[in-house]
Amino acid sequence: MDKLIYIAMTGARHTLWQQAAVTHNLANAVTTGYRAETNAFRALPVFGAGSPTRAFVVDSTTGANFAPGSIQHTGRDLDVAVQGGGWIAVQTPDGSEAYTRNGSLQVGPNGMLQTRNGLTVLGDSGPIAIPPDTDITVAKDGTISTVPIGQNLNAVSAVGRIKLVNPAEAGLVRGSDGLFRVQNATTVPADAGVTLISGALETSNVNVVDALVGMISLARQFDMQIKLLQSAEANATKASQVMNLNA
Repeated sequence: MDKLIYIAMTGARHTLWQQAAVTHNLANAVTTGYRAETNAFRALPVFGAGSPTRAFVVDSTTGANFAPGSIQHTGRDLDVAVQGGGWIAVQTPDGSEAYTRNGSLQVGPNGMLQTRNGLTVLGDSGPIAIPPDTDITVAKDGTISTVPIGQNLNAVSAVGRIKLVNPAEAGLVRGSDGLFRVQNATTVPADAGVTLISGALETSNVNVVDALVGMISLARQFDMQIKLLQSAEANATKASQVMNLNA
């Protein structure tokens, strides 16, 4: 009886947590470069006084789905999509280095190249400063070139190159801000093999149909676990009635 209660109780609780993760994925189905969270259930014994006769269910985030999203061409000069494996290095507010696949860039008020949400894009030698009143192009290798507005291509100059990295996916950890970092807070050197597609963005890799089916499946699973708890309560009531008759 106690095994049934522990498994059903913890299963129902963690099913709700997993439902929240699936809902979060679904909410980011249109977020540029988003990587879907993956979750799994696992059973653990309850350790304490006496024999470990009870077990409970734990929902563990197993990582992220690193499958690439589709490429959508926008024609905007500061939109870039990472082609194949790789990441764009950005600087977080605390000064540390993190990685994103969201290549929707802009020039900030201070003239620095930034992401749409205000994170500074890192170059091979640090942040990239963009001169004012210039047309900007991004090459396949991440090189940022500018031409003063109204002048011909003879006046083109390279102002920096976006730091593109390709760390092992197994060593990446998603932060609460949605950015990925390497375990142990280490940085990754630039990888010349990572390339960009200019004038395009990568869509989220969330499969909306799979997410909706998962939500329905988890809802049914939650109902089943609640019914198991109700069955355990009914069994306990009947057992108590039998014991009273014997008394």
